[in-house]
Order: sequence, then structure tokens, then C-alpha cells
Amino acid sequence: MPKSKRNRQVTLSKTKKKGREHKENVLNSIRDAVEKYESAYVFAVENMRNLKFKEFRDKLRSSSRFFLGSNKVMQIALGRSVSDEIKPRMHKISKLLRGDTGLLLTNLPKEDVKKLFDEYEDYDFARTGSLATEKVELNEGPLDQFTHEMEPFLRKQGMPVRLNKGVVELVSDFVVCEEGKPIRPESARILRLLGMKMATFKLHLICRLTFDSEDFEVYREVLEDSDIESS
Repeated sequence: MPKSKRNRQVTLSKTKKKGREHKENVLNSIRDAVEKYESAYVFAVENMRNLKFKEFRDKLRSSSRFFLGSNKVMQIALGRSVSDEIKPRMHKISKLLRGDTGLLLTNLPKEDVKKLFDEYEDYDFARTGSLATEKVELNEGPLDQFTHEMEPFLRKQGMPVRLNKGVVELVSDFVVCEEGKPIRPESARILRLLGMKMATFKLHLICRLTFDSEDFEVYREVLEDSDIESS
């Protein structure tokens, strides 16, 4: 019977004790979870929103486990080469953990996983620096959607406004954002006030490895420019 690679000791890095212990805990959690599930997926995150990701994760809690954080720690846990991988072909999964990606371990059939990921998306307000999906321009005239108390705040965002008989009025046309260009902090605030959601939270499957059959499949390239938060 071949010797298990799961218990091999690996030096993570020279760091503070608390940080090192946390990394070792994550590493051990991943290795323990690999033994409990039938397949592994790498996924990429587009426009990460922590609350929305938690909602999606909770839907699969009974059949799956997600890991999101340091790619290097996840790679070490799985093995980065044939010589140190904890299961056959696992190093192929490890190599695709780069950029804004995460690891899913699950007992769900691959058809169910693909359907869940393909169908799930949610919308949110764009953040500073993200690219505008359309041009938004406000025309000169009254802005009935804003109360008179908001006029000073709007001026601070660079909008050419004034009060006219208690009504907020735009004294000239104003471009909030241009399609394909980064959104400025002021523009992000204005878009939120307008109720315009330009960010789509989406999870993209990158690859899959089924442990028993050693079946490995790549779905797409890793997204390099995703907007992700640490969770």
C-alpha cells in the first residue's frame, strides 16, 4: 500500500507565530476536506461581494466546502508537483490557483455544480476603479429624485447643481461615467444615489478533478482582473 502524502510536513514561511499557525490550520483543513469529498474545482470570482458569496456558499453547505484566501497556502496543501501532490493529478488543480480564485470540494455531480455556477449571478453597485458598463449622463434641468437637503452633497461630488424654489436643479448636462472607463469615487456615489447597479457578482468554474476516476477537465482560463475582497 503506497504511503500517504497527506501527512508530509511542509514549511510555509518564516512569519509570526500566529500567522504561521493560521496558515497551518488552513493547510490541514484543506487536506482533511480532500479526504471527505469526491471532486475538486477551481473557480474565479468576478466582482466579489462577501455577503453574496456567503449566501451562495451556504446553499451548498451540506454537500460541499469552499476555500478562499492565500493561493500559495492552497497550492502547498494540494501539492504543486507530482512528487508532493496529495492525490493523483492534484498538482494540475494547484497550478490553476492563481489570481482571484478559490477552491471547491464537493460530492455533487459535475452537472449539478456546473448548473449552479452557470445560473448564479447577482447585481450590486459598482465600486471605485471598476469599469463602467454604460455611459450615464444627466440632462440639464430639475432632478426630482433628489431632495433639497442633498444639494450640498451633490455639489461636493462635482455636479453643477443649485436650488431653484426648493428643487435641486442641474445647471448643465453632466456625465457621471463613460462606458469602459474606470469609475471615480464621486461617480460611484452618484450611481448609488441613482440606484444604478453596474457590477455583476459571478463565479466562473475554471477546472474540475474527480478523484476516483482521475478525470481532469479545464473549463476556461483564469480571470486575471477580477475584483475580490479577502474573506
